[in-house]
Amino acid sequence: MISSVKRNQVVEITLDMANSMKLIAKKSFPQAKQVTDRFHIQKLALEAVQEVRIRFKWEALDNENTAITQAKLNKTQLISKEFSNGDTAKQLLTRIRFLLYKSPNKWSDCQKQRAIIVFAEYPEIKTVYYLSLKLRNIYNKNTDKLIAITKLAQWYNDVEKLEIKSFNTIMNTIKINYDSILNYFDNRRTNASAESFNAKIKAFRNQFRGVQKVDFFLFRLTKLFT
Repeated sequence: MISSVKRNQVVEITLDMANSMKLIAKKSFPQAKQVTDRFHIQKLALEAVQEVRIRFKWEALDNENTAITQAKLNKTQLISKEFSNGDTAKQLLTRIRFLLYKSPNKWSDCQKQRAIIVFAEYPEIKTVYYLSLKLRNIYNKNTDKLIAITKLAQWYNDVEKLEIKSFNTIMNTIKINYDSILNYFDNRRTNASAESFNAKIKAFRNQFRGVQKVDFFLFRLTKLFT
């Protein structure tokens, strides 16, 4: 049991956006400033981009199925439209998945070619991709909290103009956690080390296909990681 004197000496805690964790942190470390981990915010933005991609992919699948059915009814050969790189719409929207997680300077030549095609054919994907990239750059390039506030306000304006539900959800999430998100720019700390340790615990647990005796499991963890 850690004494209250020591717990009151903790000045900063990085955590995710779960309300339960915030309450636990507030009760356990009442003097600590809470910082929302940047990677949870960025993950939401990346998921929102993928949601837009998947929406267009379902439309492409639907169009392909309609074309196949129509070709069968007309007893004609189906000729699928292919882009300059040989991809059909369905293939293109499937294969761009991973490049949307990366910065443009990390794309391979093949990914660059696909990005040019998909951004020309689906401007909405281009818009949301660069919007998520802009949010990432706010974290990467700003060390001044006041500048970060200004940049975040500009990002809000861009999101409001889009009127895309998933990005509006991110915007509202940021508003709810606004203070703790901005606290990141004071010392630029994340909970990456805690996430890494959590991954090690999960891997250790999976190695033995679960935990039968919790006390013995915690004992083994203590011996391994201390």
